[in-house]
Amino acid sequence: MILFQLFLSFVQIGLFSIGGGYAAIPLIQNQTVEVHRWLTQAQFMDLATIAEMTPGPIAINGATFVGLRVAGIPGAVVATFGCILPSLIIVSLLSWVYRKYRELPLLQSVLSSLRPAVVALIAAAGINMLLQIAFGGREVRSVDQVQWAGLLLFAAAFAVLRRLKWNPILVMAACGAAGLLLGLLGLF
Repeated sequence: MILFQLFLSFVQIGLFSIGGGYAAIPLIQNQTVEVHRWLTQAQFMDLATIAEMTPGPIAINGATFVGLRVAGIPGAVVATFGCILPSLIIVSLLSWVYRKYRELPLLQSVLSSLRPAVVALIAAAGINMLLQIAFGGREVRSVDQVQWAGLLLFAAAFAVLRRLKWNPILVMAACGAAGLLLGLLGLF
């Protein structure tokens, strides 16, 4: 039964994560944390971090991680297959339609209208992660409860990525090292 639930959950994620891995993050969070409670919010944040750091698409890495955690190797295979199955079918159909009708203005209009929805999904995922970093997933009642070290790391990473155009891998490694150092000092 759990394998079937994993498969259906990740088929849904694969079917509705239009726009790529970042757009899939809120869908994965909903299925794994809220609907099935396979992961806690903190575990989901770890999943998102690991899925981003490892090679390959975030959604597929996330599916493999969740499947492995929930049902071992069979779970990883089933969840990963569920995640990619809709894409295999949809991309095959869309490539046929696009090749046949690529000059139609209606098709170009549909493609243009999907862009704002994708940006909204990515922004929602980013805001949820920022709130988790700043407040640790709890309701903040005073300034003393804000996790300033996490916010400082976020701001620094954002600044060097946007203004200095550093390599994202270097930024992740630097933030990991800073988090380790802050943790050892008891500040994080």
